[in-house]
Amino acid sequence: MNTNEVDSVPADDDRHDNGPTFADLGIDDRVLAAIADVGYESPSPIQAATIPPLLSGADVVGLAQTGTGKTAAFAIPILMNLDTAQKKPSALVLAPTRELAIQVAEAFGKYSSHIPGLHVLPIYGGQSYGVQLSGLRRGAHVVVGTPGRVIDHLEKGTLDLTELRYLVLDEADEMLKMGFQEDVERILRDTPRDKQVALFSATMPGAIRKISKQYLDDPVEITVKSKTTTNTNITQRYVQVSHQRKLDALTRVLEVEDFEAMIIFVRTKQATEELAEKLRSRGFSAAAINGDIAQNQRERTIGQLKSGALDILVATDVAARGLDVDRISHVVNYDIPHDTESYVHRIGRTGRAGRSGQALLFVAPRERHLLKAIERATRHPLIEMQLPSVDDVNATRVSKFGDMITENLSSDNIALFRKLIEDYEAEHNTPLVDIAAALAVGGFDGDNFFMEAEPEPAPRRDRDRDRDRERAPRRYDDEDRGPRPPSFSRETGAELATYRISVGKRHRVVPGAIVGAIANEGGLRRSDFGHISIRPDYSLVELPANLPHETLEALRRTRISGVLIQLQPDQGPPSQRLNARGPRRDREARPRTERRKPRT
Repeated sequence: MNTNEVDSVPADDDRHDNGPTFADLGIDDRVLAAIADVGYESPSPIQAATIPPLLSGADVVGLAQTGTGKTAAFAIPILMNLDTAQKKPSALVLAPTRELAIQVAEAFGKYSSHIPGLHVLPIYGGQSYGVQLSGLRRGAHVVVGTPGRVIDHLEKGTLDLTELRYLVLDEADEMLKMGFQEDVERILRDTPRDKQVALFSATMPGAIRKISKQYLDDPVEITVKSKTTTNTNITQRYVQVSHQRKLDALTRVLEVEDFEAMIIFVRTKQATEELAEKLRSRGFSAAAINGDIAQNQRERTIGQLKSGALDILVATDVAARGLDVDRISHVVNYDIPHDTESYVHRIGRTGRAGRSGQALLFVAPRERHLLKAIERATRHPLIEMQLPSVDDVNATRVSKFGDMITENLSSDNIALFRKLIEDYEAEHNTPLVDIAAALAVGGFDGDNFFMEAEPEPAPRRDRDRDRDRERAPRRYDDEDRGPRPPSFSRETGAELATYRISVGKRHRVVPGAIVGAIANEGGLRRSDFGHISIRPDYSLVELPANLPHETLEALRRTRISGVLIQLQPDQGPPSQRLNARGPRRDREARPRTERRKPRT
């Protein structure tokens, strides 16, 4: 196996080097035009190292984190060699999650914008079969799908891969962690032997190495060494806060922190607009930028941020690419990034040109593993920050009120208004302090000037018991009596029901594999899951109580670790334990004559 190691720099780093251009890599004019439309100027390290061997027809193993530009690294060579006259799929990309499948399909669409007649189709669980079947009948040149749904279509005979020329395994280690190894290997076996295979993974566990040796032909191995260090002049902190309280937490931070300008990062385009609107309604100067905003509006918004007319920018990772504004003193990760390089890119927007900067990360209790991953990758521990209290916020409001008075006392117009107030005082015989208070009422909402304290929490013993009950997996053993109590999602408030699946400890399943498979094939979100209890031969999973019939049918056919899970509502534990002699009777109810006499 040929190996090649390259260094990765942040994808939105503004420094230019003398590396190759996209044209130097032998990319044709159609794809070059699309790359220019997207705004890429030069290839990232993984792209520069991967595109040439893929164009030459070699199999490739790429070891790279998310955020290094690997989608373009495999999409560009595939698009250059596709025959649009062929109606059956020429390329198949397997992705571990529906979100990644959609993202990769969208990227193919952007890079093929100058290739007429080329069709890209994402197929994943949770989407109706009708849409996917129509796309397959129409003819899809590139199919991007999750393993379970791809297997589903293969078994139904609706997906024909007999003319497949390219197969990509994206985030292969994640697919294996989620229990898709047997599905992936089956797809590799059932596709033409002469296809070209590209495998991308963040790590190289034994199972990935085995797949590489068994199914790839003398692959070129490319390792991207990520530069995930962060600037020493950026203070990095985190706040542990639940999803429901993030807006309140952000409001407190904005009121108490002394910042010049700030970028707040969220995951989705919709979230940028929603959060910016909520901040404006609370009196903050905020605007959103995302991929849907026109370039002229983006430039105008960034100009306002630079000039000081705007203080807060709510952005997605893509929209903030290349943003360089010296005023940015704070970066807030309102939504924690799922990969460490995105975190480095984000906080790199502050602390520019030798200035100091502040980075704050919001972490929900269930996201602590992502915090640990960031700390390990950056080799920089984050400091936990306590949220400002109600008293802190109110003290800050009083201080700012006083600062406003002090600043206005030096105004050129002070003499004009002093004369008007003196006249009012003489005419109405009103004390000056009352006049000042009346003027303040006109400029401030007195009813909401002070933040009110939240209701007192439950007594500690009850709170600890409730917390432990939430954290610990709910177990229903044979000794349990009566119906299970209703359960509700802590994130959505929706009622949950307990479902039984036919995989357990002997199948070596883990909670992540269960969540990944069910979420992908059922179109569910992580917040839809409650407790998961893994038993020796089966598992119990809490899911929304009102799952649609088609979702239930799709999940019954879902496989985890190659086993059909046969999901069905759990009927609950038996009301009594049965043994060979019938129902066990309560000891105290047994007649005295049945009790053994002690030996003498």
